[in-house]
Amino acid sequence: MTDRKSEAEIPALIEDPTELAKREAANALDQFDWAMAEVGSWIATDKPSLKISMLLSLHRKAMDGIDPYAGNFRPAAVAIKGSGHKPISGDDVPRYIEEMLEYLSENWADKTAIHLCSYAMWRLNWVHPFADGNGRTSRMLSYMVLCGSLRQVLPGTRTIPEQISEDKGPYYAALEAADKCYKRGQVDVSRMEKLLEDYLAVQLVEIHDQANGRANTTATDLPVETATKQNGFVTSIENHPVLISAGVAIVLAIIGWVLV
Repeated sequence: MTDRKSEAEIPALIEDPTELAKREAANALDQFDWAMAEVGSWIATDKPSLKISMLLSLHRKAMDGIDPYAGNFRPAAVAIKGSGHKPISGDDVPRYIEEMLEYLSENWADKTAIHLCSYAMWRLNWVHPFADGNGRTSRMLSYMVLCGSLRQVLPGTRTIPEQISEDKGPYYAALEAADKCYKRGQVDVSRMEKLLEDYLAVQLVEIHDQANGRANTTATDLPVETATKQNGFVTSIENHPVLISAGVAIVLAIIGWVLV
């Protein structure tokens, strides 16, 4: 699948590819640290801060020094190279972002963590509120929603956003599937839910491997799409029998933690 990228008539702040890569890497670390600190405050107060100001700060961390509109909504229309989706006009962005955040807030106690983070991932990409950095911001917002809904900063260094960055094909396919459903008047993020469930399992298996001193040479080192082709998580569970009981606990947490 062709890589998706925003196309807006905005001059780049860094032209050199090497310098750009360095800045993107540094910003990614800053964004992750800021996001997890923010989640920590949600957990401490038992209340997520799902505000536009939070979202703009999250974007600013990712795009500072890269995008002249870092921390601001795009001022005009934008196209997405490699996608059939046509984002809304710049004037409509604030309204749709408010709607997205209201959906998350109103369903925080009733929907599963996987559904909420899947919805956030898709809907922010659908609105495409920024001139650039929409993917980075949506993936981190989704991860924040997942951790916040489960009331813990999840363990594991190979996080869900990291896994998506390794192979974006399945992620793009899940976004396109949700877009098609929305065109038919349905909000259906089930494909994204399945994908994020799989990524979460990979992230937590890593902790199990570290605890047992195993070298990371199992199927969990493979991108989810590749692992699925090789019997998916059946292979992974066979290599980690102790995780059978742990997996049950994870599933129960995802399904019912917010209701406890």
